[in-house]
Amino acid sequence: MSESSIPSPPAAFSYPGHGPNARIGIAICHGFTGSPLSVLPWAEHLASQGYAVTVPLLPGHGTDWRHLARTRWTDWYRSFEAAYLELARNTETCFVAGLSMGGAIALLTASRHTVAGVSVVNPGLSFYDRRVRVIGVLKYFQRTTLPIEEEQATAAVTNDGDYSRTPLAAVHELKKLFGAAARGLPKVTAPVQVFKSRTDAVVPPTSLALLRKGLGSHLTEVVDLHSSGHVATLDVDAPEIFAKSSAFFHALARQNTALETP
Repeated sequence: MSESSIPSPPAAFSYPGHGPNARIGIAICHGFTGSPLSVLPWAEHLASQGYAVTVPLLPGHGTDWRHLARTRWTDWYRSFEAAYLELARNTETCFVAGLSMGGAIALLTASRHTVAGVSVVNPGLSFYDRRVRVIGVLKYFQRTTLPIEEEQATAAVTNDGDYSRTPLAAVHELKKLFGAAARGLPKVTAPVQVFKSRTDAVVPPTSLALLRKGLGSHLTEVVDLHSSGHVATLDVDAPEIFAKSSAFFHALARQNTALETP
Protein backbone atom coordinates (compact mmCIF):
# COMPACT_ATOMS: atom_id res chain seq x y z
CA MET A 1 0.00 0.00 0.00
CA SER A 2 1.42 3.35 -1.02
CA GLU A 3 1.54 6.25 1.40
CA SER A 4 -0.98 8.20 -0.68
CA SER A 5 -3.51 5.36 -0.47
CA ILE A 6 -3.52 5.20 3.34
CA PRO A 7 -6.79 6.76 4.54
CA SER A 8 -6.34 9.83 6.69
CA PRO A 9 -7.63 9.62 10.28
CA PRO A 10 -10.87 11.42 11.17
CA ALA A 11 -10.39 15.09 11.86
CA ALA A 12 -12.41 18.21 12.54
CA PHE A 13 -13.61 20.24 9.54
CA SER A 14 -13.64 24.01 9.36
CA TYR A 15 -14.32 26.49 6.57
CA PRO A 16 -14.32 30.29 7.00
CA GLY A 17 -16.93 30.96 4.33
CA HIS A 18 -16.83 33.14 1.24
CA GLY A 19 -19.01 35.77 -0.41
CA PRO A 20 -22.25 37.06 1.15
CA ASN A 21 -22.94 33.78 2.96
CA ALA A 22 -19.70 34.00 4.94
CA ARG A 23 -21.62 35.95 7.58
CA ILE A 24 -23.77 32.85 8.16
CA GLY A 25 -22.32 30.10 10.35
CA ILE A 26 -23.39 26.45 10.59
CA ALA A 27 -22.02 24.16 13.32
CA ILE A 28 -22.60 20.47 12.56
CA CYS A 29 -22.28 17.60 15.03
CA HIS A 30 -21.54 14.00 14.07
CA GLY A 31 -23.04 10.96 15.80
CA PHE A 32 -22.15 8.38 18.42
CA THR A 33 -19.03 6.32 17.49
CA GLY A 34 -18.90 8.32 14.26
CA SER A 35 -16.71 11.21 13.16
CA PRO A 36 -16.88 14.31 10.95
CA LEU A 37 -16.51 11.93 7.99
CA SER A 38 -20.18 10.92 8.38
CA VAL A 39 -21.34 14.49 7.75
CA LEU A 40 -18.42 15.70 5.64
CA PRO A 41 -20.31 15.75 2.29
CA TRP A 42 -23.02 17.85 4.00
CA ALA A 43 -20.43 20.23 5.43
CA GLU A 44 -18.61 20.48 2.11
CA HIS A 45 -21.85 21.21 0.25
CA LEU A 46 -22.71 24.05 2.64
CA ALA A 47 -19.14 25.35 2.41
CA SER A 48 -19.45 25.37 -1.39
CA GLN A 49 -22.47 27.67 -0.94
CA GLY A 50 -20.21 30.11 0.92
CA TYR A 51 -21.38 29.37 4.48
CA ALA A 52 -18.89 29.34 7.33
CA VAL A 53 -18.95 25.75 8.59
CA THR A 54 -17.43 23.89 11.53
CA VAL A 55 -17.61 20.20 12.43
CA PRO A 56 -15.67 19.33 15.60
CA LEU A 57 -14.33 15.86 16.35
CA LEU A 58 -15.93 14.91 19.66
CA PRO A 59 -13.82 13.46 22.51
CA GLY A 60 -13.57 9.67 22.41
CA HIS A 61 -14.39 9.59 18.72
CA GLY A 62 -12.20 8.96 15.70
CA THR A 63 -9.95 6.67 17.76
CA ASP A 64 -11.29 3.47 19.39
CA TRP A 65 -13.95 2.16 21.73
CA ARG A 66 -11.57 2.05 24.71
CA HIS A 67 -11.05 5.79 24.47
CA LEU A 68 -14.79 6.36 24.11
CA ALA A 69 -15.42 4.36 27.29
CA ARG A 70 -13.44 6.92 29.28
CA THR A 71 -15.41 9.98 28.13
CA ARG A 72 -18.65 11.51 29.40
CA TRP A 73 -21.63 12.99 27.59
CA THR A 74 -20.71 16.39 28.98
CA ASP A 75 -17.33 16.07 27.23
CA TRP A 76 -19.10 15.54 23.91
CA TYR A 77 -21.55 18.38 24.49
CA ARG A 78 -18.96 20.91 25.66
CA SER A 79 -16.74 20.18 22.67
CA PHE A 80 -19.55 20.99 20.26
CA GLU A 81 -20.76 23.94 22.32
CA ALA A 82 -17.27 25.48 22.23
CA ALA A 83 -17.12 25.07 18.44
CA TYR A 84 -20.56 26.65 18.06
CA LEU A 85 -19.71 29.62 20.31
CA GLU A 86 -16.49 30.30 18.43
CA LEU A 87 -18.32 30.22 15.10
CA ALA A 88 -21.11 32.43 16.47
CA ARG A 89 -18.56 35.04 17.56
CA ASN A 90 -17.25 35.24 13.99
CA THR A 91 -20.57 35.30 12.14
CA GLU A 92 -23.71 37.42 12.21
CA THR A 93 -26.16 34.51 12.14
CA CYS A 94 -25.34 31.01 13.39
CA PHE A 95 -27.19 27.70 13.06
CA VAL A 96 -26.69 24.25 14.56
CA ALA A 97 -27.15 20.90 12.85
CA GLY A 98 -26.42 17.27 13.52
CA LEU A 99 -26.77 13.60 12.68
CA SER A 100 -28.17 11.02 15.13
CA MET A 101 -26.61 11.73 18.56
CA GLY A 102 -25.31 14.91 16.94
CA GLY A 103 -28.93 15.95 16.47
CA ALA A 104 -29.52 15.61 20.21
CA ILE A 105 -26.41 17.70 20.92
CA ALA A 106 -27.52 20.34 18.41
CA LEU A 107 -30.96 20.52 20.04
CA LEU A 108 -29.44 20.75 23.52
CA THR A 109 -27.26 23.61 22.28
CA ALA A 110 -30.35 25.35 20.91
CA SER A 111 -32.04 25.01 24.29
CA ARG A 112 -29.13 26.78 26.00
CA HIS A 113 -28.13 29.39 23.40
CA THR A 114 -29.89 31.70 20.95
CA VAL A 115 -29.33 29.90 17.67
CA ALA A 116 -30.92 31.01 14.40
CA GLY A 117 -32.28 27.58 13.55
CA VAL A 118 -31.72 23.83 13.85
CA SER A 119 -31.49 21.16 11.14
CA VAL A 120 -31.13 17.54 12.25
CA VAL A 121 -30.97 14.19 10.49
CA ASN A 122 -32.39 11.13 12.27
CA PRO A 123 -31.89 12.76 15.67
CA GLY A 124 -31.65 10.37 18.59
CA LEU A 125 -33.63 10.83 21.80
CA SER A 126 -34.66 7.24 22.54
CA PHE A 127 -33.54 3.62 22.03
CA TYR A 128 -34.95 0.46 20.52
CA ASP A 129 -33.20 -1.80 23.04
CA ARG A 130 -35.14 -2.05 26.30
CA ARG A 131 -31.99 -3.09 28.16
CA VAL A 132 -31.01 0.58 28.16
CA ARG A 133 -33.46 0.99 31.04
CA VAL A 134 -30.98 -0.83 33.30
CA ILE A 135 -27.78 0.24 31.55
CA GLY A 136 -26.52 1.95 34.72
CA VAL A 137 -26.30 -1.46 36.40
CA LEU A 138 -25.66 -3.62 33.32
CA LYS A 139 -22.43 -1.77 32.49
CA TYR A 140 -20.83 -3.21 35.64
CA PHE A 141 -21.49 -6.79 34.51
CA GLN A 142 -20.97 -6.45 30.76
CA ARG A 143 -18.26 -4.15 29.47
CA THR A 144 -19.16 -4.02 25.77
CA THR A 145 -21.71 -5.10 23.19
CA LEU A 146 -21.73 -5.40 19.43
CA PRO A 147 -22.65 -2.24 17.50
CA ILE A 148 -26.01 -1.95 15.77
CA GLU A 149 -25.78 -2.88 12.10
CA GLU A 150 -28.41 -2.10 9.50
CA GLU A 151 -29.36 -4.85 7.08
CA GLN A 152 -28.59 -4.04 3.45
CA ALA A 153 -27.14 -0.66 4.36
CA THR A 154 -26.58 1.57 1.34
CA ALA A 155 -24.69 4.43 3.00
CA ALA A 156 -21.03 4.93 2.13
CA VAL A 157 -18.63 3.36 4.63
CA THR A 158 -16.26 5.65 6.55
CA ASN A 159 -13.13 4.82 8.51
CA ASP A 160 -14.05 6.35 11.88
CA GLY A 161 -11.65 4.29 14.01
CA ASP A 162 -12.04 1.01 15.89
CA TYR A 163 -15.62 0.79 17.14
CA SER A 164 -16.01 -2.94 16.60
CA ARG A 165 -17.30 -2.98 20.17
CA THR A 166 -19.62 -0.50 21.88
CA PRO A 167 -18.73 0.23 25.53
CA LEU A 168 -21.80 0.09 27.74
CA ALA A 169 -20.39 2.89 29.89
CA ALA A 170 -20.62 5.13 26.83
CA VAL A 171 -24.17 3.93 26.11
CA HIS A 172 -25.07 4.98 29.64
CA GLU A 173 -23.62 8.42 28.91
CA LEU A 174 -25.63 8.51 25.68
CA LYS A 175 -28.78 7.80 27.66
CA LYS A 176 -27.98 10.73 29.97
CA LEU A 177 -27.41 12.99 26.96
CA PHE A 178 -30.74 12.00 25.40
CA GLY A 179 -32.47 12.77 28.68
CA ALA A 180 -30.89 16.21 28.93
CA ALA A 181 -31.77 17.00 25.31
CA ALA A 182 -35.39 15.84 25.73
CA ARG A 183 -35.84 17.93 28.88
CA GLY A 184 -34.45 20.94 27.05
CA LEU A 185 -36.82 20.78 24.07
CA PRO A 186 -39.42 23.20 25.54
CA LYS A 187 -36.65 25.80 25.82
CA VAL A 188 -35.84 25.68 22.10
CA THR A 189 -37.27 28.80 20.47
CA ALA A 190 -35.59 28.56 17.06
CA PRO A 191 -37.24 26.89 14.04
CA VAL A 192 -36.33 23.20 13.75
CA GLN A 193 -36.07 21.17 10.55
CA VAL A 194 -35.99 17.37 10.86
CA PHE A 195 -35.03 14.78 8.26
CA LYS A 196 -36.27 11.28 9.19
CA SER A 197 -35.56 8.04 7.37
CA ARG A 198 -38.53 5.71 7.07
CA THR A 199 -36.12 2.80 7.45
CA ASP A 200 -33.90 3.42 10.47
CA ALA A 201 -32.66 0.51 12.56
CA VAL A 202 -30.82 2.78 15.00
CA VAL A 203 -33.24 5.52 16.08
CA PRO A 204 -36.86 4.48 16.78
CA PRO A 205 -39.95 6.52 15.77
CA THR A 206 -40.42 7.50 19.42
CA SER A 207 -37.60 10.03 18.99
CA LEU A 208 -39.67 11.96 16.46
CA ALA A 209 -42.72 11.70 18.75
CA LEU A 210 -40.67 13.26 21.57
CA LEU A 211 -39.61 16.06 19.24
CA ARG A 212 -43.19 16.81 18.21
CA LYS A 213 -44.32 16.91 21.84
CA GLY A 214 -41.38 18.92 23.18
CA LEU A 215 -40.94 21.43 20.36
CA GLY A 216 -44.57 22.14 19.47
CA SER A 217 -44.85 24.85 16.82
CA HIS A 218 -41.06 25.29 16.69
CA LEU A 219 -40.87 22.02 14.74
CA THR A 220 -41.46 23.75 11.42
CA GLU A 221 -40.57 21.01 8.93
CA VAL A 222 -40.31 17.20 8.90
CA VAL A 223 -38.87 15.71 5.71
CA ASP A 224 -39.46 12.00 5.07
CA LEU A 225 -36.46 10.23 3.59
CA HIS A 226 -37.77 7.31 1.54
CA SER A 227 -34.60 5.62 0.35
CA SER A 228 -31.99 5.97 3.10
CA GLY A 229 -31.02 4.26 6.32
CA HIS A 230 -29.73 5.85 9.50
CA VAL A 231 -26.62 7.60 8.15
CA ALA A 232 -28.67 9.41 5.53
CA THR A 233 -26.00 12.08 4.99
CA LEU A 234 -23.99 9.41 3.15
CA ASP A 235 -26.95 7.66 1.54
CA VAL A 236 -29.30 7.97 -1.43
CA ASP A 237 -31.28 10.91 0.00
CA ALA A 238 -28.19 12.97 0.83
CA PRO A 239 -28.70 15.47 -2.05
CA GLU A 240 -32.20 16.23 -0.74
CA ILE A 241 -30.81 16.83 2.75
CA PHE A 242 -28.13 19.14 1.38
CA ALA A 243 -30.51 21.17 -0.80
CA LYS A 244 -33.35 21.53 1.70
CA SER A 245 -31.14 22.33 4.67
CA SER A 246 -29.29 24.97 2.65
CA ALA A 247 -32.60 26.53 1.64
CA PHE A 248 -33.73 26.42 5.29
CA PHE A 249 -30.59 28.21 6.49
CA HIS A 250 -30.74 30.78 3.68
CA ALA A 251 -34.40 31.65 4.26
CA LEU A 252 -33.98 32.09 8.02
CA ALA A 253 -30.80 34.13 7.59
CA ARG A 254 -32.61 36.48 5.20
CA GLN A 255 -35.51 36.73 7.63
CA ASN A 256 -33.16 37.60 10.49
CA THR A 257 -31.43 40.22 8.37
CA ALA A 258 -34.77 41.80 7.47
CA LEU A 259 -35.77 41.97 11.13
CA GLU A 260 -32.49 43.67 12.05
CA THR A 261 -32.75 46.27 9.29
CA PRO A 262 -34.32 49.52 10.62
